[in-house]
Amino acid sequence: MPILSRIIEDLDNAISHDPAARNRLEVALAYPGVHAIWGHRISHFLWNHKLKLIARIHSNLVRSTTGIEIHPAATIGRRFFIDHGMGVVIGATSIIGNDVMMYHDVTLGARGIEHGKRHPSIQDNVIIGAGARVLGNVTIGEGSRISANAVITKDLAPKTDLDHADFFVI
Repeated sequence: MPILSRIIEDLDNAISHDPAARNRLEVALAYPGVHAIWGHRISHFLWNHKLKLIARIHSNLVRSTTGIEIHPAATIGRRFFIDHGMGVVIGATSIIGNDVMMYHDVTLGARGIEHGKRHPSIQDNVIIGAGARVLGNVTIGEGSRISANAVITKDLAPKTDLDHADFFVI
């Protein structure tokens, strides 16, 4: 997909997910979640082309301007939207599918210092509420909805809906 088409897709995706978004120009200039995704694409490209130090430096610059930390090795699909964004952390071996929405202060993290795949895989059409923690090499099934402040340490079946009234650790 040509880069301009991808940028327009990102802008339109943000508008479709945020009722406060008024137009593409506003989103392009004032949405740190979108800036973080654009920055990640550059860092990821550098990482995959063996420019790992430059990728890490670039991702740190993006983090310092957006408050969103995405490791350059993380794999992110299309139409990913981070609303508000501050405090989001996405680990190196995280895999995020298409049409995923995430709110602020979410962590996709590891549970230890093991090597290999150690971060979550988020399948398509998942919503992750503010403050949620998804930890370890777990899979969040397609269409699942994770409530705010949930802590997930085991796989979730597709279309699992952790209601906001639920307060438990999986």
